[in-house]
Amino acid sequence: MASLSTHALDTALGTPARGLGLTLFKINAGERVELGRFTTNDDGRVDGGLFNDPETALGEYEIVFEAGAYLASTGGTDRYLTQVPIRFSVYDQSHYHVPLLVSSYGYSTYRGS
Repeated sequence: MASLSTHALDTALGTPARGLGLTLFKINAGERVELGRFTTNDDGRVDGGLFNDPETALGEYEIVFEAGAYLASTGGTDRYLTQVPIRFSVYDQSHYHVPLLVSSYGYSTYRGS
């Protein structure tokens, strides 16, 4: 059964990115199909994960993090980042974890566990 989770951390503040909006898309023949909109909790995670479904289709997905709105909500004045899209493949029925480390001037991600 494939499952998907995320964890967003604000590297400038050294805290979880609370209240960060994100949208999950499935990519079908190059077109994005919205699967859901979420907001991170006090720990920077989405309660219940993004999906945990035995019927989850293998393929390409994208999470778009609303970094600009989040950074503005924390008092940041730099408007460099607006959205952070992360596109990835679900290629087997294992757990996928897509963390986001974000600050006003940059971000990084990796395949978490």
